[in-house]
Amino acid sequence: MRGATQVRWAACAVAVALAATACGGGDGDGGGGSGSGADGIVSSSWGDPQNPLEPANTNEVQGGKVLDMVFRGLIRYDPKTGEAKNMIAESIDSTDSQNFTIKLKDGWTFSNGEKVTAKSFVDAWNYGAALKNNQKNAYFFQYIEGYDKVHPESGSASAETMSGLKVVDDLTFTAKLTQKFSLWPDTLGYSAFVPLPKAFYDDHDAWLSKPVGNGPYTIESYAKGSSMNLRKWDDYPGDDKAKNGGVDLKVFTDNNTAYTDLTSGNLDLVDDVPASQLRNVEADLGDRYINTPAGIIQTLAFPFYDPEWDTDDARKVRQGLSMAINRPQITDQIFQKTRTPASDWTSPVLGDDGGFKEGLCGKECTYDKAAAKKLIDEGGGIPGGQLKISYNADTGSHKEWVDAVCNSINNVMGNNKACVGGPVGTFADFRAQVSTQKLTGAWRAGWQMDYPLIQNFLQPLYYTNAPSNDGKWSNQE
Repeated sequence: MRGATQVRWAACAVAVALAATACGGGDGDGGGGSGSGADGIVSSSWGDPQNPLEPANTNEVQGGKVLDMVFRGLIRYDPKTGEAKNMIAESIDSTDSQNFTIKLKDGWTFSNGEKVTAKSFVDAWNYGAALKNNQKNAYFFQYIEGYDKVHPESGSASAETMSGLKVVDDLTFTAKLTQKFSLWPDTLGYSAFVPLPKAFYDDHDAWLSKPVGNGPYTIESYAKGSSMNLRKWDDYPGDDKAKNGGVDLKVFTDNNTAYTDLTSGNLDLVDDVPASQLRNVEADLGDRYINTPAGIIQTLAFPFYDPEWDTDDARKVRQGLSMAINRPQITDQIFQKTRTPASDWTSPVLGDDGGFKEGLCGKECTYDKAAAKKLIDEGGGIPGGQLKISYNADTGSHKEWVDAVCNSINNVMGNNKACVGGPVGTFADFRAQVSTQKLTGAWRAGWQMDYPLIQNFLQPLYYTNAPSNDGKWSNQE
């Protein structure tokens, strides 16, 4: 991975406004709003997901929020420590870090009454891995023996299922990997690895219209562009039961509107406080406001599928652009120090033991006006003469920080049109343009860790043909 394949500027701290506990694992009942109490319905801001909610085909945050409430997998991550703990798994054992035996706890069912068995996992993983099913998260199954047969890099599949997965009995299956990977069990809390009921295959269209899972909530209804209503599953067998009657996810195309609804009592929960409100949020919300470290990084991605951006000269330009961004100033002034200037490709929440290394990005992530302009000029200037940074305008206060990034770059270049923002109305539309390679300049690219390993910040984003390598960067070295 080269040091300036993407421009990193802010990592790790997220501001969250809570008016009521949305799901199991929290403490207390929260305060105010219609969601108070064990039977209340919590209302939360949200955005339409990019794709239907197939677990192996959902790799963005809006769909992920729903999957986290509707499904449970072998492993669940402690919300406070990030530690991987057994959920449906009774045990995941190996004597050689390559051959694993997975035993399931008895008593787990899907909300339609089907029993969760070893076959529920094996069939779901084989479906997610199969080339013919075109699942965005297929890459996560690559360590399992036989993945290359069901999902070859080129040509047609030569097998229907992965040879490394074997059902032993209703509550036991085995997994053989292609190499030793001692931390592989820790990855299994990601939603791509959840089990699926037979109903998923028997009537796929019906399942997509109303997904059936095994988590503490069920999906009652969904109206695209309006809301998704989830309700507490009273017979949920897990110990992290919902602490309310349900959650109404309301679609907002402007996070300022969502914040206004929150402060006026028309909304219980917002996990996207507008940057313009960060000066006032503590006064507005009091102890309902939470600002806590998170495994998130915000970056700029570039279109390496465009030959103009995939040259040695363009590498110098990207490095110069990175050095032209005054990260401390942006995180201080725009985000009121609720974000941390990035100096690594991961998040500080991993810690030193988890692979985070302060300053790893080096001088390319340090503001240096003179050096930045020199590199950009040496690289022949910005391809096309102008850098357009695309972003979704509905959430994340992306306009504010993109404008600040462009102002910083324009100041370095002595040209107030060297960099401009490119708003796209909604997250779903933005992701569609990213996924279909419609963008010609840079774009905002955030990443929220799926599991607390450094590998999750690197492989999905930077490996050749990785599922979230949207810019198509590749380096055979």
